[in-house]
Amino acid sequence: MACSRIESSDLDNLRPLSAKCKNEMTNFQPQYPDFEEKVRQSFARQTVMNTIGARMTRVAAGEVEIEMPFRDDLSQQHGFIHAGIITAILDSACGYAALTLMPEDAAVLTVEFKVNLLSPARGEKMIARGRVTRPGRTVTVCAGDVFALTDDREKPIATMLATMISLRDREGMTD
Repeated sequence: MACSRIESSDLDNLRPLSAKCKNEMTNFQPQYPDFEEKVRQSFARQTVMNTIGARMTRVAAGEVEIEMPFRDDLSQQHGFIHAGIITAILDSACGYAALTLMPEDAAVLTVEFKVNLLSPARGEKMIARGRVTRPGRTVTVCAGDVFALTDDREKPIATMLATMISLRDREGMTD
């Protein structure tokens, strides 16, 4: 089955469809060997991620995973993690997935994103997975998903389509 075509039988269960497509989307090669170290060091400098308790748990060429424990102080009035927090970890996962494929001297910034909130964000922890869909010299398109983990079961919470830009030779802009 081609990844670009969703069969009607797949509409009820899109997660296996994304798993079927995973191998087709991750055949990317980084432009330098120490990309993981650069990505992790840049993430460590994001004080907002530290503030909300997010940590980077996986880095691969074109893919990043960020986990964040559920915390009451990050919830909205109904007890769910606030959509802004969910969007923040998903934006970072997509941005860093893009950075894994950029040149060593590049910095990454988000140009735009679209988020669909699929379900209230409640669980033991949130897992954001960002992946590159289409890398480019200047602009990279990414997709990402957030899942709530409860009793070792993942529930889809949000999905994102994002555009990232590679910036080079800009004073003060390094990752």
